[in-house]
Amino acid sequence: MTQNLAKYIDHTLLKPDATKESILKIVEEAKEYEFASVCVNPHWVSLCYDYLKDTSVKVCTVIGFPLGATSTETKIFETKQAIADGATEVDMVINVGELKSGNREFVKQDIEAVVKAAEGKALTKVIIETSLLTEEEKVIACQLSKEAGADFVKTSTGFSGGGATVEDVALMRQTVGPEMGVKASGGVRDLAQAEAMIEAGATRIGASSGIAIVQGKQGTSDY
Repeated sequence: MTQNLAKYIDHTLLKPDATKESILKIVEEAKEYEFASVCVNPHWVSLCYDYLKDTSVKVCTVIGFPLGATSTETKIFETKQAIADGATEVDMVINVGELKSGNREFVKQDIEAVVKAAEGKALTKVIIETSLLTEEEKVIACQLSKEAGADFVKTSTGFSGGGATVEDVALMRQTVGPEMGVKASGGVRDLAQAEAMIEAGATRIGASSGIAIVQGKQGTSDY
């Protein structure tokens, strides 16, 4: 069970004060527990790749993080650079303001641009930031992500005052259907929470408490 659960987890460290030593620590932990990936800020991608290239652990990074309000051109550049540095999974943040303004076409094109930039070389996960959205907006964001060809929808950055809920994960799964991935991230700190997210339809868990989760303990991090 522990090893199977580890394969759901993106072992995450996105804090702005993360040091090289702390990044290398999560890399070693990811190798030991065989997590799905490490998820780090773009600056650390090449470092993680160097240490993980001969393992099953993927390197995941974030695009337009954490606000999603960078230009589409910037997101394209970030994506291409991240892949060049060794990332094989990219978690992009939607432009929340444009979604809430009703500009669906912009949001879709923004996602499509990142999907195209990934060129089949990296999985694309779309962070919809559920804590800032109404239920209708959550559904729209998931529909647009699916139409744009993304591989996953993801609940949260962990930086906007709210994280994953079972209800949101279930709604996202219902909206995108069985073929897309759903990533629950933000506030998942223990085994019971992780299992509840998976039961609701999550196929990936983003957490900095990955070790506590697989050991059946209580994590302390907010992400």
